[in-house]
Amino acid sequence: MKKNAPAKDQLLETAARLFFPHGYRAIGVDTIAAESGIGKMTLYRHYNSKDELIVAYLRESDKNFWREFEKVTQAAGSAREKLIAFFRALAEYVSTPICYGCPFLNVAVEYPDADHPGHRVAREHKEAVRNRFQELAREAGARQPQVLADQLVILMDGTYMAARMWGAKNPAMHLVQAVKTLLDSQTKEPGNL
Repeated sequence: MKKNAPAKDQLLETAARLFFPHGYRAIGVDTIAAESGIGKMTLYRHYNSKDELIVAYLRESDKNFWREFEKVTQAAGSAREKLIAFFRALAEYVSTPICYGCPFLNVAVEYPDADHPGHRVAREHKEAVRNRFQELAREAGARQPQVLADQLVILMDGTYMAARMWGAKNPAMHLVQAVKTLLDSQTKEPGNL
């Protein structure tokens, strides 16, 4: 954390550092204030509630996800290669000790009420990912782009949950092969699989 960063940025960085590994409910505003070195009064001046801080963290996580998505897929020459590149990068990421699953799934688990602000942001993010997968599936020539997109979302979210459950030594080593199998099932003639 940058010492001279504005208080709002320091609070968000601290919340991100604590929410991801420990969970949203486990970390209170007292802990965030103490860890950031910024008083609770200042925290509430920037974020009216813990829920508002959770939403800010998720919005930042969404930006980071799409920035990383573009970075790992930019060199891919086709839609199929973009999907494979994304899932290859995901397999690598979830096999590191810094991955604690998915911040969007984590918030949905901790706040299952669909009206919770964090849950709503998580749903928006997952819908955007699903739509992007569908767009790439269509470009890759999938016979049923929506079905393939749904399958890829399930595969992605299962991978994140495996990382949360097992840590770095999880079944992600088989992820890219599973993606290729799904792509082949949708893009190749049934007799040519």
